[in-house]
Amino acid sequence: MNIIVCLKQVPDTESKIRVKADTSGIETTDIKWIMNPYDEFAVEEALKLRDKMADGSLVTAVTLGPKARAVEALRTALAMGADNAVVIDHTDFVDSNAVAKALSEVLKKETFGIVFTGKQAIDDDCAQVTQLLAQYLNIPHATVVVKFELNADKASAKIEREIEGGSKEIMELKLPAVFGAEKGLNTPRYASLPGIMKAKKKEIKEYTFSSLGVAATEIKVSYKNFQPPPPRAAGKIIEGDGPTQAATLVKLLHEEAKVV
Repeated sequence: MNIIVCLKQVPDTESKIRVKADTSGIETTDIKWIMNPYDEFAVEEALKLRDKMADGSLVTAVTLGPKARAVEALRTALAMGADNAVVIDHTDFVDSNAVAKALSEVLKKETFGIVFTGKQAIDDDCAQVTQLLAQYLNIPHATVVVKFELNADKASAKIEREIEGGSKEIMELKLPAVFGAEKGLNTPRYASLPGIMKAKKKEIKEYTFSSLGVAATEIKVSYKNFQPPPPRAAGKIIEGDGPTQAATLVKLLHEEAKVV
């Protein structure tokens, strides 16, 4: 079975984000880029499943983005243990719908049984690609998955997913299907040094976005007028004894913060 993992490269959460002068987006030149953390759970689950099956199954990582940069995320997946990697080279903005459409066109060229994704990307937080991808492939899906179990027939899988109120929903899906990984599904492994060295030598298959027939009309969303959050006001230190501090705090909360 070929197990697909769709992943995304996102800015490191510790990166300092700066808005472009024309407010059209963020400056990307000095940002540190990493694999989307939720996608790490997807990669790990794919690797665990492959190792458990021991029948010649393969894990193929797929991403979309500027090739010069996006392959770094694929190298991370390869270093973790993925067998193959595919990059869709594209430098311009595309929304979740166009990404899912492009990914689906690539996956239609592959033979696969399971697709893992992260439940969402931490940069745009749209949480849509999993569902849209399943729609374009016309296969079942489940997201916010915290437990995955392949059934003995290898034609279906049982999963648990988080729903509102802290409850869990148990579902059984026929394969092929798309599964969006949530934190808690597993503990992602660290890439070993030998794995990192091997990953540097592995060939990465490449498609251009334009070759996949995704029309401009598939991009449904555009962004403009990015603005940084307003700077936080300086904190105040309340001095005096306990009763004085309490009285001053209540006054500030009532008159300035207006929360009481």
